[in-house]
Amino acid sequence: MSKDLDKMAKMFFPQYSKGRKEGINLSVGSSILEHIKKIGGIEIESECGGNGICGRDIVRVDEGAESLTGLSKVEKRFIRQGKLEQGHRLACQAVVARDNNNIKVFISSFGKYTILTDTIKTKVELNPSVYRKNDKLFYYTGEDLGSHKGKIYGLAIDVGTTTLVMQVFDLETGESIGTPIACKNPQISYGNDIISRIGYTINNKNGLKELQKVLTDGINSSLMELEKRLDVSKGSISRSIYDVVVVGNSTMRSIFFFQDVHDLGVIPFEPSNKDSIKMKASQLGLAVNPKALVYGAPLIGGHAGADCIADIIATRLYEDPDINMIIDIGTNGEVVIGNNNSILTASCAAGGAYEGYQLNCGVGAIEGAITRVNIENGDINFDTLGNKPPLGICGSGVIDLLAELFKNKIMNKKARINADFHITNGVYVTQNDINQLIIAKAGLRSDQDLLIKYYGTSLDKIHKIYLAGAFGNYMDIENAMVIGLLPKANKSKFVRFGNGALAGARDMLLSKKRRSDAEFLKTFIEHKKPNEVEGENFLYTVVDNMYFS
Repeated sequence: MSKDLDKMAKMFFPQYSKGRKEGINLSVGSSILEHIKKIGGIEIESECGGNGICGRDIVRVDEGAESLTGLSKVEKRFIRQGKLEQGHRLACQAVVARDNNNIKVFISSFGKYTILTDTIKTKVELNPSVYRKNDKLFYYTGEDLGSHKGKIYGLAIDVGTTTLVMQVFDLETGESIGTPIACKNPQISYGNDIISRIGYTINNKNGLKELQKVLTDGINSSLMELEKRLDVSKGSISRSIYDVVVVGNSTMRSIFFFQDVHDLGVIPFEPSNKDSIKMKASQLGLAVNPKALVYGAPLIGGHAGADCIADIIATRLYEDPDINMIIDIGTNGEVVIGNNNSILTASCAAGGAYEGYQLNCGVGAIEGAITRVNIENGDINFDTLGNKPPLGICGSGVIDLLAELFKNKIMNKKARINADFHITNGVYVTQNDINQLIIAKAGLRSDQDLLIKYYGTSLDKIHKIYLAGAFGNYMDIENAMVIGLLPKANKSKFVRFGNGALAGARDMLLSKKRRSDAEFLKTFIEHKKPNEVEGENFLYTVVDNMYFS
């Protein structure tokens, strides 16, 4: 039987080690995208989750094309529109028709992805939840974790919609073991936004289990990569991990712990369980010590999740008498304002507009992505990641582009352009692209303005404005103020603090006090929904913030 299986035709993905060596047995009636999901560890953009809408999942079939169905109506339409080249296919549309020949697939969007791993350097009291007594380990509750004579490690994980970032720490010294490890969230092949993934769990019987498994598979692979990088024996680090802290937005954290996310996809968009969660690593499929306990930090409300609590812990906003603000711009945008007296938050779904995914020529932060744009005397200058030839434009480049179009009067105050604007022959922005961008920025800016109003303060009384995440780290602050994505404040107020979610997860891993702080913040923070508070006036606020002044 095993010999027969070995002879079965397979689909190979030569750009990836697993796809190159093992491949996956062909399944007649399943698309290339479905094969990618089954094999795991293969990165492909599929903004719409395989519904034939986005046209992002472009592949080239170098061998075995005759074993696939012909071009679908969707593919023919994309070819007519010039969005799909002849000889290329959409992974969600190309279906295996025969299993008699191997199929070799190359993914067009393949590239080294740049992920922010830098974090703010916080002072944390070393008092972890796992401790050693003689040759035995105990959880702080008194639970006996068994005998262990070696190092005791902990793992902090930031589960982002787009990325997975994690770091291993020695729980007895507080020192990090190597640098943070990062990869794209493998769920991206199910859709690049949380709505697509929520929909997948609703429309597929085992959807939740499937999405949870690809997450843990991604984490397990990253741990293996760390051990390989440090040139230690396989499992020597992972087997010694006895404590894990996980943060993420409401959807990501819930999926990680097998929590139903249906309620997050329908009004009033509230998670069914906001409390912190503790589970055994063995229940979750994590390749760490099976007795390890996994702590999922609590959620705030709406899409403001455990990652937002982690940001607040990393900045110590709840201990500061001064009023400060946190702005986290990503697939989901979160805004926080407050001090040690009270804290307000608001969240909005920005979609993939400012991560490039909803634009005709938008790309993630891969090599060749345009990151900086400058227009001077009619000349267009730009930088790309890795100094590679331009493939498209990513978030920081988008912000620069909008600002430069406005400053050079190519785009007017109402965000209108007369024609598509080309940065290069193949990279351009359309009026529809600009519409997507200004809608996304208007929602986030409205939340900023309204939270300041609800807090009963003013912009000049805000001491610091912390910018969280990759956007905050890489974007041009002045250009972000020009387009109205950020409030027009003294530039000295803005503080870039890197991956705040990972920093907060680290603090909760190394300090029981910070974990206790997370439990306190769950009830201390008030989550506002400006669209409900403002009623019909909210729409006018958003419209006002769509345009430029």
